[in-house]
Amino acid sequence: MFDIDVKSRVPIYEQITENVKRLIIQGVLLPEEKLPSVRSLAQELTINPNTIQKAYRELEREGYVISRPGKGSFVNDMTETMNREHIKTLTEEVERLIKELVFLDVPGESLKTIIDKAEQEKEGHE
Repeated sequence: MFDIDVKSRVPIYEQITENVKRLIIQGVLLPEEKLPSVRSLAQELTINPNTIQKAYRELEREGYVISRPGKGSFVNDMTETMNREHIKTLTEEVERLIKELVFLDVPGESLKTIIDKAEQEKEGHE
């Protein structure tokens, strides 16, 4: 379930955090699904339970997980958060591509035409 590389320079708790985020974004872990307990995951991965606890706290702080006292940690409904993350990622990619196109001397009007065309196509599907 989790890909942990103990030889990596990335701290184990960050690897766990990134694994859980990836599983949530890919739809493997669904909203309201219970995460493995700290103790059971620590045994499965043969790592210190405090490391798992730290990862779960970070996931909760970022809104990916909610904790219910006495019940455990559960996947939060991430629809809005995932949309924000996806928009941020796509925006960064578009900015990178626009900078490359500008460097290649593509006129701004051509870029605007591409955007206008995309908006028209969207309106045509609504």
